Amino acid sequence: MIGDQNDMMARLRAVLPTGWFPDETPVLNGVLSGLAVSWAWLYRVIGYAMSQTRLATATDGWLDLIARDFGGARWAREPAELDAAFRTRVGRNLRRLRGTRAAVVGALTDLTGRVPIVFEPAYPPDTGGWGSAGLGFNSLGGWGSLTLPYQCFITAYRPTGGGIANTGGYGGDGTTAALGGWNAGALQWGNLDMIEGRVTDAQIYAGIADAMPTAAIAWTTISN
Repeated sequence: MIGDQNDMMARLRAVLPTGWFPDETPVLNGVLSGLAVSWAWLYRVIGYAMSQTRLATATDGWLDLIARDFGGARWAREPAELDAAFRTRVGRNLRRLRGTRAAVVGALTDLTGRVPIVFEPAYPPDTGGWGSAGLGFNSLGGWGSLTLPYQCFITAYRPTGGGIANTGGYGGDGTTAALGGWNAGALQWGNLDMIEGRVTDAQIYAGIADAMPTAAIAWTTISN
């Protein structure tokens, strides 16, 4: 393989003058092998360093540094989040549109997996109007107002599902795998920090703030 110990040793031998050494050279092989180990290690280090300069190939803590450089703590790696998923999320945030209604909806949908409701009181398609298809008493549309410029109302939804891996709970229908019970099944005391895939309310608020236009106000409620 290019860059490994054998390759480096072959390259070193290839530049030695012909006729200086016999066919069997155990001492020379030992010297060249020691040099080849160092050069192979250096080749791997250079390759690793080069890969960390691009989001598409960055790994480990370098990927965390890229996320922090561009997004601060808002883009931090989630607990137990693997590089591939983390890289995809950082790339999505880098390319995300901002400052529009669609940007807010997209940010919340990506974060929670659920499409939020956005209502702008000065936007006729949201409020509806007399004689239009967008208005129905207590069923469609809403009260509009021009006294709330650059403001909207957002109903964001927490993600569905999620839980603590390999841990069951009380009850069940008798067929669910790994039901919990005292001294039986996968049961343990849990807390919110143990929930995998959990999205906090603070992250939802931060996602809205990141996507909203400057000087605009989003009155937000978060629902299950």
